[in-house]
Amino acid sequence: MTDAEIDAKLSDMGLKLPEAAAPVAAYVPVVIAGGLAHVSGQLPFVNGALVTGRLGEDVSLEAGTEAAQACGLMLLAQLKAALGSLSRVERIVKLGAFVNSTAQFTDQPKVANGASELMGDLFGEAGRHARSAVGVPVLPLGAAVEIDAIVAVRPD
Repeated sequence: MTDAEIDAKLSDMGLKLPEAAAPVAAYVPVVIAGGLAHVSGQLPFVNGALVTGRLGEDVSLEAGTEAAQACGLMLLAQLKAALGSLSRVERIVKLGAFVNSTAQFTDQPKVANGASELMGDLFGEAGRHARSAVGVPVLPLGAAVEIDAIVAVRPD
C-alpha cells in the first residue's frame, strides 16, 4: 500500500495521522534492527491534548478505547517519521498496551482493541498481531493508556 492509499483509508475511517511527538525523556521513538521497528510507548493525544485519568475511576471504557486508538495513530506517525513511508510496513507483529486502571477494572483487552482494530482495519491481515494488554496503577504524565509496538519492515 502506498502512503496515499494509507492516507485515503485513514480519511475514510475519519482519522488523520498526527505529527510525531518528540520524546519526553532519554530515548528514541523508533529503533530499527534486524528488519523490525521497535516503537517506544506512545501516549494518547486527542485534539492536541493528552488523555489522562484512570479506567474504572474517571475514564470510561469508550474514552479509553478512543485513547488507545490515538496511541495507535501516534505509533503510525512515529513509524512514518522513522521509515519515511508507511508503505514499508510489512506486518504489525506485536502491540503492548498499558492501561492506567483501578484494581477492579478488568477490561484492558477491550481498551487495547482501539489500537488493534485500527491496525487490522488499516493493514488488513498484515495488521493482525500478537498483543499484551495489562493494567497498571500509573502511567507517565498521568496518561490513561500507553502502547508500544514491534513492526516488521521492508528494506529501504
